[in-house]
Amino acid sequence: MDLPWGDPRSNKFATSIGLITSNGPHGHNIMACEWTHHLSYRPGLLAVSLGPTKTTVENIRMSKEFGISLCASDQTILASVAGGYSGRHYDKINALKELGFQFYHGDSIEVLMVRGASLSAECKLFKEVTFGDHVMLIGEVSDAIHNSEKESLIYNNGKYWSLQSIEKSNQETRQSIKDILEKHRKTPNNIDEI
Repeated sequence: MDLPWGDPRSNKFATSIGLITSNGPHGHNIMACEWTHHLSYRPGLLAVSLGPTKTTVENIRMSKEFGISLCASDQTILASVAGGYSGRHYDKINALKELGFQFYHGDSIEVLMVRGASLSAECKLFKEVTFGDHVMLIGEVSDAIHNSEKESLIYNNGKYWSLQSIEKSNQETRQSIKDILEKHRKTPNNIDEI
């Protein structure tokens, strides 16, 4: 069964938006990628799933490096431009600069990074795997910075959202949950939790 782009079932996922920067045969480029994932803590591995004919894929295959900047909630225009135009036909970096967005040179890669993102990670290509109609490019993080003043932009059901926290259950409810779980414990208390 397929779950195509635009299908209401596919739109139920809530994702952050990775701004994927690259440099290669198509020059400096940026694209928006809603399939940006954290795969491993040690080593730090991040993955992006992209259409195999994207200019970003061609750049990364050639250079073996890329940037991932998680789009901040005040960067919706940046996300729309990066995701709505092809780097094959547009110089999105210079267009975004003219719109007031800023970039900086990565410390460990020859790729531009997005200033003001909630997280910026410089990646060296670790592995490429094809899944169905997309290519997953896995990058090992060589440098990363986070911006504690910025919240990540969320994409769900074709719209941008900002995160809002949900209040934690009160102590009485949490204790009740713990008591029920203890009643259904499979292992003795002295076994380490996983």
